[in-house]
Amino acid sequence: MNQPATNVAEYTVSELSAALKRTVEENYEHVRVRGEISGFRGAAASGHCYFTLKDERAALDAVVWRTTVQRLRFKPEEGLEMVATGRLTTYPSRSRYQIIVDHLEPAGAGALMALLEERRKKLAAEGLFDPARKKPLPYLPRVIGVVTSPTGAVIRDILHRLRDRFPSRVLVWPVRVQGEGAADEVAAAVRGFNAIAEDQAVPRPDLLIVARGGGSIEDLWAFNEEIAVRAVAASDIPVIAAVGHETDWTLIDHAADLRAPTPTGAAEMAVPVRLELVAQTRDLSSRHALAQHRLMEGRRRDFTALARALPSLDELLALRRQKLDDVGGRLGRSLVSEVAKKRTAYQAYGVRLTPPLLTRSFALRRERLGGLAGRARQANVAMVRQARRAFDALAPRHDVAGVARYLERQRQRFDQSARLMRSYSYEAVLDRGYALVVGPAGDAVRDADQVRTGDPLMIRVAKGDFGATVSGPGRPKSRRSLPRKKPAEGQGKLL
Repeated sequence: MNQPATNVAEYTVSELSAALKRTVEENYEHVRVRGEISGFRGAAASGHCYFTLKDERAALDAVVWRTTVQRLRFKPEEGLEMVATGRLTTYPSRSRYQIIVDHLEPAGAGALMALLEERRKKLAAEGLFDPARKKPLPYLPRVIGVVTSPTGAVIRDILHRLRDRFPSRVLVWPVRVQGEGAADEVAAAVRGFNAIAEDQAVPRPDLLIVARGGGSIEDLWAFNEEIAVRAVAASDIPVIAAVGHETDWTLIDHAADLRAPTPTGAAEMAVPVRLELVAQTRDLSSRHALAQHRLMEGRRRDFTALARALPSLDELLALRRQKLDDVGGRLGRSLVSEVAKKRTAYQAYGVRLTPPLLTRSFALRRERLGGLAGRARQANVAMVRQARRAFDALAPRHDVAGVARYLERQRQRFDQSARLMRSYSYEAVLDRGYALVVGPAGDAVRDADQVRTGDPLMIRVAKGDFGATVSGPGRPKSRRSLPRKKPAEGQGKLL
């Protein structure tokens, strides 16, 4: 059956898909689309992200390539209303069109605030904002670490305020405070300050200040990122957050140990006023001196009052003096009376001791003494006679011949010991033809290695000494090669 002729062009599926792709891309090369993120799939193995933008009546597939995901300021999240900027294209394999996203941002301040509130609730539920985690600030920090941009007015305001109040050492960790990668740099700076050890050349800060000037919510968004908030909450060093103006609040303000309304206010919170400290010190010193003076005056008044109540020295000693005078008077009279009594008693004894009585007493004592002396002489004579009889009885036992034999035996034993000692001495060895060689150090030479060529030697023989010099090294022949000589008749062994 013949088909009717037609002039309509015929396409293959691939050709039609390619033509549609070119048409869509040429007419929608750069578009901005607003919608709610749905069906978000995080970074796949390739690193790309996929989700759908939808509203009440339609839906549009969206793709974010890996290189774009890395530089997005606002990451896509499920249910968040966003504005996607990119280009439309088609996906021929499924006959669908989609948007390739180059930029992604929340749809207005309301969306950002909703995202911020959701993130705040999430981090608060984890306990990152718990007041119990807050650390007290040091009263007078020696080193202050500042995390901020090195080129902005913030660092100048902080340094100027610190110099006016209390000059301190400041370490600045330069970071970007806005744009892509700012949150990562802030987190790295906080962790870097905490990683400094106590004994390193760079001192470890006692206090950290994270600061930035004012701006819109988009400009301050880096300080709402989780990585920065978690780094501040985990810091072991106390942190003061000074981001934006007094009306600006970020999540980092909740995680920090103290929030300052402005960077200048952070500097004021960090250190006290030096002049005020000096004045306070002087005031305390003067108050201390005044209090000490008052204390001494009070003690002096109390001492004077107590002194008035005490009796005088004359009053204390009056009774003692009177008693001493009374006792002294009675002592003189007692001595006179006692001497008189002794004299009377002496005279009474003198009357009893008449000369005849004394003469008779002396005669009796002399007669008794003479008897004792006679008995002592008789006893000595008897002892001498008894000792002489004992000696005469022992004399025959110890004859002269026995003593002579005993002395001869002792003399023979002594001569035997002397001969034995002589045979053991080195002089006896020298008498048998040997010699003693003494090296330069004064020690006997027992080994050829002890001397070197040219060393002086002293050789001692039985009848004298003579010198010698080592002419050259040499080793004795082995014992097998030396001829064995018969010992000379009458010659003993060496030892």
